[in-house]
Amino acid sequence: MLFEPRSGRLAAWGNALLAGLVSPDEAVSSIVGEDAVHRVAGLPGESGPVGLTLALGRMRALGVGGLRVALPAPGHPLGLSGPPEFNARALEAQEAVVAVGAALGLVPEVAEAGPAGDVHVSVTWHVLPVREAPPADVPSLGEAERELAEALREATVVLTRLDVAASGPVAEAALSAYRARAEAGREALAPGYPARAVRVLALAQRVDLMVSLAYENGHGGAVAASEMAARAEALRPVERVARRALVAAYNSAVEERERD
Repeated sequence: MLFEPRSGRLAAWGNALLAGLVSPDEAVSSIVGEDAVHRVAGLPGESGPVGLTLALGRMRALGVGGLRVALPAPGHPLGLSGPPEFNARALEAQEAVVAVGAALGLVPEVAEAGPAGDVHVSVTWHVLPVREAPPADVPSLGEAERELAEALREATVVLTRLDVAASGPVAEAALSAYRARAEAGREALAPGYPARAVRVLALAQRVDLMVSLAYENGHGGAVAASEMAARAEALRPVERVARRALVAAYNSAVEERERD
């Protein structure tokens, strides 16, 4: 799963821009991040791909008042509402953004070029029609926070029992980098998000990091095929909880505005 999905950045900073809390330049810079360029293709009224600034302005003119995130996985259409064509594209990309106020969705296509250490990343967001309906399986922030607390305990127990707890130099380097980003005050969400969303997002990222390290940090003591299968089976629900919480956090600004 993506640790910091591009759909999350687009939704968070797009929501801040739509709410008038940041400038277009600040929003676009934060969405693009370390990528080289983002463009939007298939936008109604445009004959070809356009830049993010123009795209966000055009979406506002089309009636878009907010952006939601979807992070689907096989068997779990998290945040999606159809139609099947859009769901399939979103599932292939493992993420998407769904507009609120217009029947539009955006799915990223990522292209990389260049040698190792100097990779040029460009992103094209493809605009597709979506069904205006409640998104699938998205919890409230409160539900997500409770689920995460339990998932964190379960993940610790499972990884310890299977002898694949996050340890060793690779894991330590990843954890150190994560702590450094947090201590540096990296803005987890854009302006306009409730404090609880920031807390849920940080906890979801922590759980996600633990799961990713468990998958990537070798077999540990789980050398038998049956033990490796048991690890994957045990981690799958934990990973699902983390994805649900990420979506709840990124979508909370829209949910709060709709309640007001």
